[in-house]
Formats: sequence, structure tokens, C-alpha cells
Amino acid sequence: MHSAFNLLASRHFLRRKRKKRRKTISKSRSDTFSSIALRVDPKGYEEEEDDTEVDFKLKASAYSQAHPIQPLGNLLLLDPSANIRNPGLGTLQILSDELILDILGFLSGRHLAILSCVSKSLYIFSTHEPLWRNLVLEDLKGHFLFIGSWRCTYTSAIKPNFLLPSIPVLRITDFYSDYLFQSWLCANIEMKPEWLEMDTIERRRGLSVEEFVSCFEEPNKPVLLEGCLDCWSMETWSRENLVQVCGDVKFAVGPVEMTMEKYLRYADNVREERPLYLFDPKFAEKIPELGSGYLVPEYFKEDLFSVLGKERPDYRWIIIGPTGSGSSFHVDPNSTSAWNAVIKGSKKWVMFPPDIVPPGVHPSADGSEVACPVSIMEWFMNFYGKTRNWKTTPVECVCKEGEVIFVPNGWWHLVFNLEDSIAITQNYVSRRNLLNVLDFLKRPNASELVSGTKDPVSLYDKFRSAIEASFPGMINELATKAREKEAKNKKLNFWESVADANTGGFRFSFVPDANTGGLAYEPPLLGGAPGS
Repeated sequence: MHSAFNLLASRHFLRRKRKKRRKTISKSRSDTFSSIALRVDPKGYEEEEDDTEVDFKLKASAYSQAHPIQPLGNLLLLDPSANIRNPGLGTLQILSDELILDILGFLSGRHLAILSCVSKSLYIFSTHEPLWRNLVLEDLKGHFLFIGSWRCTYTSAIKPNFLLPSIPVLRITDFYSDYLFQSWLCANIEMKPEWLEMDTIERRRGLSVEEFVSCFEEPNKPVLLEGCLDCWSMETWSRENLVQVCGDVKFAVGPVEMTMEKYLRYADNVREERPLYLFDPKFAEKIPELGSGYLVPEYFKEDLFSVLGKERPDYRWIIIGPTGSGSSFHVDPNSTSAWNAVIKGSKKWVMFPPDIVPPGVHPSADGSEVACPVSIMEWFMNFYGKTRNWKTTPVECVCKEGEVIFVPNGWWHLVFNLEDSIAITQNYVSRRNLLNVLDFLKRPNASELVSGTKDPVSLYDKFRSAIEASFPGMINELATKAREKEAKNKKLNFWESVADANTGGFRFSFVPDANTGGLAYEPPLLGGAPGS
């Protein structure tokens, strides 16, 4: 079989030392497609709906592809022998699809190429796109031009003069696997209308700073603000200007760094489950024009971390991503609050208050790690519907171009780009959450919790000293107010309610009961007798 993989199999491309690969795809996928049946045929895909699941709509672009893998549900009414998986794997058939991919993650591009020539089954496994994505990111770093698939990108980088085939080398239609099918489905499925129509956030325009503080920042409540970007220079953020002013400067993109032009080319052509996200905290230092291309909305002008000057933790990011990219559930760093301004595109937000962990999310006991074993789209497929019946439902919205969302400290949030998007986000500390931040920074495991700084352990001492020098008495004043508020809101139990503050004993009083003619217990007046 003559293909690019035969060229990759030459001894010239055999590397002497291999690194351990990261796992290519997530766990807990076997239940995702139990009620979905998508039949692959030469003309495209047809969806079969059952009684327990509303059918999913595939993107129009998905129908022009010849995808060789089908979900196991399509095999239910067929002879199991129709699945070519086991015959092509031989003794390896006893291994799960996940384990096979984990093993293949240790192989070089040359060995994957050789393996793809053994059988149709091994061709399916060894050409799995996440394997080749890892090879590109680990071997080529950010020095690549994406040309439609990670496999072709890797091949063209290794053998630039090789003419890649425009159609698949093999035509395979009888391979069934939920695990392998998942990546393709999540990359090609449309968001359901009911996932987008929920809009439970409060929207405000022309809000005063005082109203924002009293209605949203102090009660730690999200809000979507309209009209905040009216004075921004949008020309700064056009594609043409970004490419021109950024030039050869590289930005943080996942585990690598890429130029703006190369990343935008990738974003134009990619269609995968977890697209790479341009998320750079040093964009303003790298390109001063971008730093001056936006204005902090008046609601967020007080930023107490600024007293640290250049020693402050990372606090602002430019965020660029294609449709389908985004951030899985997380809490913003260092107990800060944040605002996120959408310059271009639109974003679906799902938010949970600090005391409610989203379904499918598993934070460690000390909060230093958060495990999200599914992708964003898979979370919607498996968990979103379950939150509809919760006593406390999530705060949701679609944040569109020109809008800003306020993310209070401690809130869990997931963000999904509904279209190609550009945004600016900034984390900040105000008087309202200063005590929370100080408490977070002095935790015993600060070295694991605190992020965005080279010296997380001493950040608490530096920040507290700088605040006391710049704003004498502020910390003590805020602490006193916090104690008074806590005492005011505290609900007394029975014994506390009958305790006599003057004597240290208990006080009871009885009054005639009009219903029984006897005596009834009368609780004391809380806060003392009138006039005291």
C-alpha cells in the first residue's frame, strides 16, 4: 500500500528515544452513545432516533466526510462478526480500545506508519488523530502549518516534498467502536437548541458602579453587562491587524507557542473534539498595541493586586479560539473575581455557585487539582440534562460580541465558543474579595494552589505588606465589618437564644396560653429589650 506512511516508515525517521505519551482521549465514554445510532453509508450519515434520547444533529460539513468508524449501537441488529475489529487485532482483541490507544501513544510516527499497514483494524487505531496531534505538538512544537489533519500535518513536516493523497487510502465501513467514534462525533455535532435557549443570567445596561457593587459584587452574583465595549477600538482586533502587528511574535497555544498567523490558519481548518486555544497572559507586554487596544470597564477599575507592580500574578489574557473550543469547568485562580469581554464571536456560559460542584467534575480534597474526565461537548451530552432537576440550577447565558460577563470569585464555569471568537479576560481583587484572596494565599498548600507567579509561597506576605503600605488600616477595617456581618446573619440555636448575656445563665418566661388556659413558653427578645 503506497502512501505517506510508507515514507514515514523509512529508517531515516526512526527516533532513538521515546517519551511517554499523554493519554489521547478521556475516560468514561462507554455510556455516551448507548442511545445514538448513526449509520455510515457512502452518501453520508442518517440519524436514527429512539424513544429515550432526542436525536443529535450533525454539522453540515460532517456529511462530506467518509468516516470509517460507527458506534456499537449500529451493530445490535447485525451479526457481531460484521465488526472487523477483532479479526484485525488477533490476540490484542482482548484489550480495550482505550488501552490499545494508550499503548500506541508510546510509538513514534515511523512505528505508527508501519502498524497502519498490518490490518484494517490496526490502520484505524494507528491513524487515530489524537495520536498524531500529540506527535506534532511534542516533536514539532509550534513550528508547523496545519493542513487539514494532524496526520497530514506531521507527514508534510517530515517530508515536505511528498504529494499527499486527497482521498483516504483505505475505504473501511465495518469498524464499530464507541470509544473511537466519540472524538469524531463531539467534533461534528451541533449544540442542541435547548442547550442554547437557557438564559438565566441577569442582563444590565447603564448600571452605575454603586449598583454593580451592591447588587452583584458584594452578594457574589454573576451579571452580564451590555454596552461596556462601545468605546473600544475594534479595528485593533481585526484579523488583518492582528497578523500584521503580531508578526513573528509567538503566543501561548496549549502546550506550545505559535505565531498569530499560524494559529489562525490552524483555527480556520481544524475540526476536532478539543481545539487548541490561544490563551496568553503576556500579550500586552509582547504587543503593546494590544495592551492599549482595550479599556477596563469602570466596574472593575479597583484592582488591588496592582500594588505589587510587576510582581503581581498573571491577571489578563487574550483568548482566541475556533468554533468548538473553550474551557472546561474550573474556578478562577487565587480566589479572584474576573470579567470576560467578547470582542468577536459568541460564547455559551454555564456557571455554578462555589458550594455546588458541577456534575462530572471531581476536585481534590485540598482544591489543588480538578479532574474533568469528559470534553465540553461530551459534558453537555451526558450531564447537562441532569442539572434541570436540581434545586439550584446553573446560571447560563450566551455572551455575544460587545458584551461583558462578571464572574464572581469561587464560581465554577464552563465556556464554549459557538463561533470563532476573540475575547479579553482579566482577573482582579477589589475590597469585596480582598479577605478571600488573602485567606487563599496563606493556605498551608499555597505552593500547589497559588498560580501565575514564580514565588507562590511568599506572595501572601508581599501582598499583605503592600496593601498595608498603600492602604493603611484597610485590612483591619474589612475584617471588622466581616465579623459584624457574620454576627448579624448568624442564626441562634435554642440554647443561645435563651442565654442571658448579663448573668451567663438562662432566662425563661411563661405567659397564659389562650388556647389551653395553661402556661406557654415565651422566647426572649433577641438583641435585648426595647430601649436597651
